[in-house]
Amino acid sequence: MVILYITLNTDEEARAISRALLEKRLAVCTNWFPITCAYRWKGDIVEEPETVLIVKTLPQLYESIVHEVRRRISYTNFIAQIDVPKINNEFAGWLEEELCDKGEN
Repeated sequence: MVILYITLNTDEEARAISRALLEKRLAVCTNWFPITCAYRWKGDIVEEPETVLIVKTLPQLYESIVHEVRRRISYTNFIAQIDVPKINNEFAGWLEEELCDKGEN
């Protein structure tokens, strides 16, 4: 299992991407929440709202997920894969049941 950490501009983007990933069986579960992002841009420090989308999935589905995200947004954003070495057995079973066939393709 892996978790993808994806930054987006709005909750609406997160909701639409989440729904697409779940419908296509690329994710077993998603979460999103508002955050404040601070970064350096052209010599200035900028702060602005963002939304983080967390996707629980299989490592072999990463490229398909990135493709789905890119189909829905045009700006450069952050997409990171975080390996999860251990999860509880119940969740692992659910993940495998929901995504196993898709992950083997």
